[in-house]
Amino acid sequence: MQVTELPARELGVREVTLEEIRIERRDGIAHVILNRPSVKNAVTLAMWRELAAIFSRLANDRDVRGVVLKGAGKHFSVGADISEFEKIRDDRHQSAAYEVAVDNCSGAIAALGKPVVATISGYCLGGGCHLALACDFRFADRTATIGIPAAKLSIIYGVNSVQRLLALTGVSNAKRILYSADRYPAEQAVSMGLVDELHEDVGLAAEMFLGRLSDNAPLSIAGAKYMLNGLSTGPGALDLAAAQRLIDEASDSEDFREGRRAFAEKRPPRFRGE
Repeated sequence: MQVTELPARELGVREVTLEEIRIERRDGIAHVILNRPSVKNAVTLAMWRELAAIFSRLANDRDVRGVVLKGAGKHFSVGADISEFEKIRDDRHQSAAYEVAVDNCSGAIAALGKPVVATISGYCLGGGCHLALACDFRFADRTATIGIPAAKLSIIYGVNSVQRLLALTGVSNAKRILYSADRYPAEQAVSMGLVDELHEDVGLAAEMFLGRLSDNAPLSIAGAKYMLNGLSTGPGALDLAAAQRLIDEASDSEDFREGRRAFAEKRPPRFRGE
């Protein structure tokens, strides 16, 4: 099996910092790898932007018939790199700009007219879950732990990600996941709809699955993906302006600052709803 490893810059994307994202190709499948194993693949703002560019570029690459998104080392991704929030996500204006980058990334994954499989081992939390939700399929092994801890930081998960979560899990499970901020083991994540399949070797399973799909018509897959994504995650009657106001208020809140302080000080946060 031929393996070609490419730095992201050779795919025509913007600056890549310190090899934080790797791309490998195997038999028509591109492997996009979050490459910060020392911090459990925490995603920086620069990485959100870079991932959007990478997936946009892959859309035009006819040699790629499917994509695997994974993390280097033992974890998929612990989520957004909270250590940089004080500088880049300190108020509603910075938070809005940050969410644009996050939504552009997940939007590029979802818009890619090719099947994308997230292969999940270890932690898949917060922003990591955001990435996985944007993929077409989520394969996990039994080490996987999945959750959205936004309620422990006084953050409101973005509208697009909540739509995807709702489409996958149903309203009751989505509320449980978002209200509780709990972490769910792989087996429970399957029962809730967060994970599609459990495998001992998720990488091999994803490659075999995408290999089968690559025999089918790319235009059929692209058309089905476009329609299904639109039908399952359309905003419907949701008041987007009101949802954004809630997001902005949370971004400006003292609870958000308290959440950051508690995270840095490794203590339970003391939220006051303001």
